[in-house]
Amino acid sequence: MKDLNGLFEHFLKDIYYAEQQIVKELPKMAEKADSADLRKAFEEHKTETEEQIRNLEQVFEKCGLKAEGEKCEAIEGILKEGKHIMDECEDPDALDAGMIAAAQAVEHYEITRYGTLVSWAKQLGKDDCAEILQKNLDQEYSADQKLDRMAESKLNKQAA
Repeated sequence: MKDLNGLFEHFLKDIYYAEQQIVKELPKMAEKADSADLRKAFEEHKTETEEQIRNLEQVFEKCGLKAEGEKCEAIEGILKEGKHIMDECEDPDALDAGMIAAAQAVEHYEITRYGTLVSWAKQLGKDDCAEILQKNLDQEYSADQKLDRMAESKLNKQAA
């Protein structure tokens, strides 16, 4: 990580690892969801996450890099917290509210990483990579907003 390009590559590997971990957890979250809408949202986001992984692989290829992840302690911690909520929360409505909160923590992490990567790709003259990364960023914003609407309109009230 001697320069901005090195940082870009590091963050790219970081988010690639994160997406691979997230795609493994989404089916578990869908299975635990009491709300059919929340279950569907997790299932749909799994499909989006698989697409995001393919997009990242395109970025690796455009940069002449092998697509590989680098362990990300931050996402490990966020996912561990989500697993704890799924294991400990007994009330189905509260569990849904907790899983939304955990999922939004994941989304916010992804938004920060993709936002940074888009900016750095532009600075480095990797506009084709920036476009691909922007697609992932847009999907993460959309997923976060969808979760927020579900929480605010229904699921948090049910949990209360």
